[in-house]
Amino acid sequence: MYLLIVINTMLVLPLASLSLEYLFIGNPVNAILSFEKWFLFWALGVRLFVAGLRQVFQPDFTAKHIFEIEDPKANVVVQELGFANISFGLVGMASLYIPHWALPGLLLGTVFYGLAGINHIFKKKNRTEWIALISDLYAAVIFGNLFVSTFWRASFI
Repeated sequence: MYLLIVINTMLVLPLASLSLEYLFIGNPVNAILSFEKWFLFWALGVRLFVAGLRQVFQPDFTAKHIFEIEDPKANVVVQELGFANISFGLVGMASLYIPHWALPGLLLGTVFYGLAGINHIFKKKNRTEWIALISDLYAAVIFGNLFVSTFWRASFI
């Protein structure tokens, strides 16, 4: 299930949304901005919002299956992480309707996924850790490139 959510929110749904936008609206003025909008919405917004909800309402799943911690006391910390993920997710989803939030959202995605990916490098990896490592670093690279591109464009406007 986790792999399916990751693949859909980080690849399939952003590309499908971009394709549907192209199909129904026509050629976007700037394909990079259109991809940016949909990647922010799905990869930062929906993925982290859904992860946050699961962490808040089922903290033991994240503690046991991702962090491999059996102690129920870890649930409080996982729930706090869930609150942060819900907040990040809301920024990503809202950026679809508030375009000025795109640049901060891109920075947030770059830093969050970059640091999370780097953190996964140094951990003993099970299947879930490998999925998190690869997807986090993939997202960080995309968010980082989009951030630099948008920041560069905004600097000359």
